Amino acid sequence: MDSHPFRFLRSLGRSREIATVLLKHGFGDLVERLHLQRYLQWGRRVIFWRKAEPGASHTRAERIRLALENLGATFIKFGQVISTRPDLVPADVIRELSRLQEHVPAFASDLATAVIQEELGRPVSALFAEFDPVPIAAGSLGQVHRARHFDGTLLAVKIRRPNVVRDVERDLSLMFELALLIERHIPEAQVFDPVGLVNQFARTIRRELNFMREGRTIQEFARLFRHDATLRVPRVYSDLTSEAVLTMEFIDGYRVDDSASLIDNRICPREVAANGARIFLKQTFEFGFFHGDPHPGNIRILPDGSICLLDYGMVGVLEDERREQLVDLFLAVSRQDVGAAVHTILTIGEPRRAIDLPLLRADVRDFVENHYGVALDRLNVAAMLSDFVSILSNHGIQCPADIMLLIRALVTLEGVGRDLDPGFNLAEYLAPCIENIVRQRYDPQRIAGRVLQETRTFLRLAHDVPLYLGRSLEKLSKDDLRVQFQHTGLDHFITEIDRSSNRVVIGLVMSSLIVASALVIRSSTASLLFSIPLFALWSLLGIWLIYGVFRSGRL
Repeated sequence: MDSHPFRFLRSLGRSREIATVLLKHGFGDLVERLHLQRYLQWGRRVIFWRKAEPGASHTRAERIRLALENLGATFIKFGQVISTRPDLVPADVIRELSRLQEHVPAFASDLATAVIQEELGRPVSALFAEFDPVPIAAGSLGQVHRARHFDGTLLAVKIRRPNVVRDVERDLSLMFELALLIERHIPEAQVFDPVGLVNQFARTIRRELNFMREGRTIQEFARLFRHDATLRVPRVYSDLTSEAVLTMEFIDGYRVDDSASLIDNRICPREVAANGARIFLKQTFEFGFFHGDPHPGNIRILPDGSICLLDYGMVGVLEDERREQLVDLFLAVSRQDVGAAVHTILTIGEPRRAIDLPLLRADVRDFVENHYGVALDRLNVAAMLSDFVSILSNHGIQCPADIMLLIRALVTLEGVGRDLDPGFNLAEYLAPCIENIVRQRYDPQRIAGRVLQETRTFLRLAHDVPLYLGRSLEKLSKDDLRVQFQHTGLDHFITEIDRSSNRVVIGLVMSSLIVASALVIRSSTASLLFSIPLFALWSLLGIWLIYGVFRSGRL
């Protein structure tokens, strides 16, 4: 992989824009620590060297949000994704990032039809009986048009923006290099796992850019819920779908937060809330495959009271092991078992720094006491999960991305349910799921299967031990056994040595110029006339050297 200076230079215009936006919003100290001032235009460098201070009218969190909005769609989506990671990002920043909005105009209809024709290989008139050139919705990655199938079915055609993949990949490359620079030059930021956040975001946005993947996800939900009349999944037309075009059945219904329309059409909001909870918990704890963004804009209620989920670009996967760990957490709270709760937290999360176990136990004890004594079906799930995330954040414990996505989705779902029904409690529907999982855990057939699986794993490891031991002994006998050491914390030391050597060089150059000046002044007139051009050349070379060191940021 090429080093970061070359990658930044390859996208010099965008790199300059990023550095300029950071400086504009009062992050001059960050520009300096990451050595990004070299990418600024000359006028901006003058502002930078004057050390422009952050605007007093905006907090740090607000300046982060404004900077991301100025940097465009990819960075806005990055902010939206990391707003789901309260275990890594401070609460004030999370609140601001949740306000991020995309202000993206629709692209021209002739470009939309050109994308369809290029992707599907035929003119729009041969693909659809009708196609509305005016989009009904537009976002940073694509826009949606209405169309009609030849059989009369109303369709929604989602079309990816031209060149959006190229722009996103360019920004991802720069974001990854920025994350590496942050980890290298700002050690205190490593607890936020900058590279991990960028990798998580890259995985998320690449999935969203592939409309064919989203189509397969919708079809998988349709298969899983084919016998459940409470969830309506749009039909996907695979022959009219590609990586850049997604064609599915158009679903027209009422927004879930439009209670007046629901009541006017004799749809009971309480039943909608109950069905929504059952559907989501069934996705999570039965199928391990859940919709990751169940906010009101992504939920439609049909006239028969069934629920339709829109936008399947963000989905989560909950493995059996993770599901068991979440159940263990709920059980530990309900049984007031602090030790089990601490063990579960350390099993679920990955510590990013040394853990103060006595302090962690004290915080977990407070957490358990706050939620103990309440029947499992009466727990305040949102409050409990928020407290759980606070413990992770306070102790530098990183939680798996899908668990955090699930927690955010559960909290959002409980809010939607309470808007529909003030007496709604998600725990009432969660308790039967947990009890069912506990019963399955102690099912004799399941236990026998798990024992068999663990035995196979042990036998496989026992079979591999002699092989690995033999390889190690062979390398040792050939003096080919190598042990790798990794030095950490030396970057600052190396930087200071580099700066000190640059200062010594500049001092020697200045001293040489002073001595040369003195010799020239003492020389005769003829020698003076001959020496002036040579002295001027030395001076220019010295000034060029000093400017180069000054520009590198290592003075």
